[in-house]
Formats: sequence, structure tokens, C-alpha cells
Amino acid sequence: MVSQTTLSMPVSRDVPHLEVISRYPSTRHEQPPLLFVHGAWHGAWCWSEHFLDYFAARGYASHALSLRGHGTSDGRQGLRWTRIADYVADLAQVISTLPCPPIVVAHSMGGFVLQKFLESRSVPACVLLAPVPPQGAARITAKVLRRHALLFLRGNLSLSLYPVVATQALVREAFFSVGMAPDLLARYSNYMQEESYLGFLDMLLLDLPKRRQHDVPALVLAAERDSLVDVAEVEATARTFGVDAAIVPDVAHDMMLDTHWRRVADRIAQWLDRQAY
Repeated sequence: MVSQTTLSMPVSRDVPHLEVISRYPSTRHEQPPLLFVHGAWHGAWCWSEHFLDYFAARGYASHALSLRGHGTSDGRQGLRWTRIADYVADLAQVISTLPCPPIVVAHSMGGFVLQKFLESRSVPACVLLAPVPPQGAARITAKVLRRHALLFLRGNLSLSLYPVVATQALVREAFFSVGMAPDLLARYSNYMQEESYLGFLDMLLLDLPKRRQHDVPALVLAAERDSLVDVAEVEATARTFGVDAAIVPDVAHDMMLDTHWRRVADRIAQWLDRQAY
């Protein structure tokens, strides 16, 4: 049995609150807390579906933040012009409120944010799921452009990234396996939201990670059926942590939500059990 808390945290005068969803184990454990960071178009909700309860049941205080402009965090009106550096500041802010430094679990764009965070700070350990690689989002962008040139053009003309996730068909193609249940697909599609256009440019070219080698213990996971971040890109990220990427079979990009999400959670739990903190 776990307990649940949803709260807002002060960030700055311009973005006063961040949404953080937390689950706590029923008995006290010595493990460091886990902090989950979502990817583009998502929010803390994507972790609360399965992962927060899963890891709280294994003794980890588990927290998921919504970066500014996402979920119920403030900053939605200025989201278009939000920088990756702003997301890094959000991550730093939430970490500063926790009782001890957390293990960070980051997905996709969140993995890119974590790499930028690690340029000047550290964490006890981290897990990266299908992360945008240090080389940036150029290959990801090219895939979307090849599949949906008109949608991509429309988005660039309006400085909006929402058109590429505007329908259930597009959401399934980008994030989920073909076996995803229709009711879940519909619900998750309703949660998808606008993303920062300037943040996208940062990942494309303007603010790529400067540090090419990290000394943080890391688990880097690739999704076998990922249509956005391919295995080679995940391997490029893994090399910067001095580890090999592990490929999770039959899983699509949204590794925390897809039909075989438990395979991903089990792989992370096994790795966490082997760490010495």
C-alpha cells in the first residue's frame, strides 16, 4: 500500500508553481528517492499511471514533476518560448526540495534535459529511457518530416508542435505499439499537449549538451519498437555514460505507458537493486 500526494512547488516570480505527483512507500526504506522527468507533449501524469505505484511498492519514495507549461504547472501561456535551460532550472528546483538527492529517471526530451543538468551538477544515479541523444533531435525531426511533411510545415508556420500529435492515429504512431487498447489510446491522446517551439530548436541545434562524458552511474534503455528515437541514437547517449544501451523488446517510445511497460519497470528495478548508495 502506498500514499499519494499532489502538490505545487514555487519556482520563480514568472513561473510560481510546478506540479509534483508523489507516491510514498507504506514503510520507511533507506533507498534514495526517485524523480521522474517526462518527455515532450507529456506531463507528470505519464508516470502516475504505472511507475509511481510500482516503485513506491518497492520502497522508493517516487516523485514525478511536470515541467513548466506542462500538466498543471504554471507557464502554459509562455510555453512556446520556453528554453531547455528553463526545464533544467525546474529539475534543479524540484531536486532542491527533496530530503536527499534523488535518482533521476528521465524519458525522451526529459533525458536531454537531464544531460544538460549534468553539465554543471550531479545525481547519485540516473536512468534514461529512449533519450534524445547529445547530438540533438535532427534525426528525430527528419523521421517526422518524412512521414508528415505537411503537418510539420504547418507546425513550423504556426510555431506549434501540437499538429504532429493532434490525432489518436498520430499519437499511436509516435508513442505506442499497435496493441495498445483503444480506450487507453483515447485517454492518453487527450492528455497530449503543446510543446515549446524554442525548446525544440534548442534540442535541434541551439543548446546541445556540451559535456561528452559523464561519471554518473546510469542505465540507458532503448525501446525495440521506437518510431522516434532509434537504437543507434540511444547507444550514442549510453556511450557518454560509459555503458551499453539495453534494448527492451516489443516496447514503443512511451516505455512507461506502452503495453509491456512492466518489462521496463522490472529492468529498472533490477538495476536499482544492484546499486550501492
